[in-house]
Amino acid sequence: MSARPSLTLQRHLKASPEKVFSAWTDPQQTVKWLHPGGCDVLLWEMELKVGGRFHMIMRAPDGEEHEVRGVFREVALNEKLVYTWAFRTTPERESLVTLSLKADGDGTWLTLTHEQFFDEAARDSHRAGWTDTLDGLERYFS
Repeated sequence: MSARPSLTLQRHLKASPEKVFSAWTDPQQTVKWLHPGGCDVLLWEMELKVGGRFHMIMRAPDGEEHEVRGVFREVALNEKLVYTWAFRTTPERESLVTLSLKADGDGTWLTLTHEQFFDEAARDSHRAGWTDTLDGLERYFS
């Protein structure tokens, strides 16, 4: 049996792990930098604890809405988040996101791993979205 596709992206950010974690988990901050594919975040709710849920709705420039839900499997304040990821339209394609933060001088190394994709096309689409997302986060801390 072959492994399901995954991706890993890294960024060095000019902010402490505490600030990066807060930007990722505070909806008031997230809506300022999270714009994958030019999407705007319409809704961002989360219960930041193991077993807690998150719910996000984004609107693309063409008006299409994308709704994502997940459950936190691991929450290590300022260090790590692990959560499931599934679009409302394809809940059977649940995947797993791991965000790790490591202090590096005055900055932070962020490693994002998204695994258990349904197929390579889904992985490639998410790679583009996550790259846009991390570009936005990098600009937020510039």
